[in-house]
Amino acid sequence: MSKGQQTRSTILSEAMRTASVEGFQGISIGMLADRLGMSKSGLFAHFGSKEELEKAVLDETAKRFMDAIWTPVRREPRGRPRVEALFRHWLDWTQQNDQLPGGCLFVALAADLDDKPGPVRDQLADLQRQWDAMLVRSARIAMEEGHFRADLDPRQFAYEMQGIVLGLNFYRRLLQDPAAIRRAEDAFAALLERSAA
Repeated sequence: MSKGQQTRSTILSEAMRTASVEGFQGISIGMLADRLGMSKSGLFAHFGSKEELEKAVLDETAKRFMDAIWTPVRREPRGRPRVEALFRHWLDWTQQNDQLPGGCLFVALAADLDDKPGPVRDQLADLQRQWDAMLVRSARIAMEEGHFRADLDPRQFAYEMQGIVLGLNFYRRLLQDPAAIRRAEDAFAALLERSAA
């Protein structure tokens, strides 16, 4: 990795950490430059605008999300084992407090950006659609493998799986429910039981 790439990665890591707690309104070129001991112009040269920085943060978060979740899941057998591993790694992602002290950045930004039209909102929505499509595809493969029942609605399965993780974020982060992870695991086990062939 070149020095420029390393600097860019460091900037994005700090922006991700900050945005997970404060949203995109909590980050600025000047604030990041101060925290990282850089000049504003030096940091600005990597992105050109706050909007480009925000889009780069989304791209970097998506890359790290996929590395943490999808990369290990692909090693699992197709079908239900892959769906179960996907959920397990997704739960692990929600607890990465060192990288994202405010929790999952996508969840944090969804409430901030859902009613703010523009390229950053569009990018976040597109990333979420891609993830939803992967969940739907995973359920379909489990159906093809004979692990899930033939009449299962894979879109409903993806919706419920997403709902479980969103509920986990709400109960764990806002309500600080110590049983939130267990409840999410129980809800997912019930979803699997209802979906089984």
